[in-house]
Amino acid sequence: MTLKAIEAATAYANTNAIGKQPGLEARDNEPKANFADLVKGAAETASSSLRKGEAMAMQSVTGETELVDIVTAVTNAELTLQTVVAVRDRVVQAYQDVIKMPI
Repeated sequence: MTLKAIEAATAYANTNAIGKQPGLEARDNEPKANFADLVKGAAETASSSLRKGEAMAMQSVTGETELVDIVTAVTNAELTLQTVVAVRDRVVQAYQDVIKMPI
């Protein structure tokens, strides 16, 4: 039975059907993002969210915006800050775990 599965997989690979189906193209053509770009983008997004919440809080003092917009922006900023702190704690914990590993 295992031989038939291998033969079927080989026959399927030889039909060139993989290149014709959407979503099954070769993965070598996909752009590769590195970890530094991912972290940089996340930090920029978090910073932007915090700035927006701060700006809305300042506008609330002058009465330029609606209360709902202010609460939404401040809540979003608070959630972003909590997420950043949680990620930071996980990174510190992972670093400490790696340091404790025996060589």
